[in-house]
Amino acid sequence: MAISRLILTLLALGALQILSNRAAAEVISAGSSGFEVRERVHVAAPAAALYAALIAPNRWWEPKHTFSGDAARLSLDAKAGGCWCESLPDGGSAQHMTVVYVSPGKALRLHGALGPLQAMGVAGSLTFSIVPAGPGADLTVDYAAGGYTKDGFDALSKAVDSVLGVQVARLQKLAETGSAVASTP
Repeated sequence: MAISRLILTLLALGALQILSNRAAAEVISAGSSGFEVRERVHVAAPAAALYAALIAPNRWWEPKHTFSGDAARLSLDAKAGGCWCESLPDGGSAQHMTVVYVSPGKALRLHGALGPLQAMGVAGSLTFSIVPAGPGADLTVDYAAGGYTKDGFDALSKAVDSVLGVQVARLQKLAETGSAVASTP
């Protein structure tokens, strides 16, 4: 019994440590017809370096949140009308989002439904905003999605917020260190 309490305490402390290192995140709103989530983080890298990392999702997107399980298959054509796409091992492909606005070093906006939202009657807008702040930059990521899902968007918004939080943390790490994954000792 004491061991299980100790394990639960250690897990809770570990979760608190992870959350304290995570970007400021919030579900701005969620209702029957859509949701908006926001991630904010200060990146200890210049805005130009953050933008260069941003437009290379194959280097920072979590592989388990791809259709192929391999983030190296992701590509982003950072121009209006460009595709954030994924090549699939069987010769297939997936369009994750379409680029609708590019301001190099400052902003990138894409339209589309991420991951499982593609199979629903949902459309979304994902905006990455970069503002120089001292020797680094502040990154704000907003994703607003709306449409139809039979169970509403409350639970879905929390799941999307969690997944985007992971992605933003990986992007931050890539911009700051050159690698999105932690090095092993």
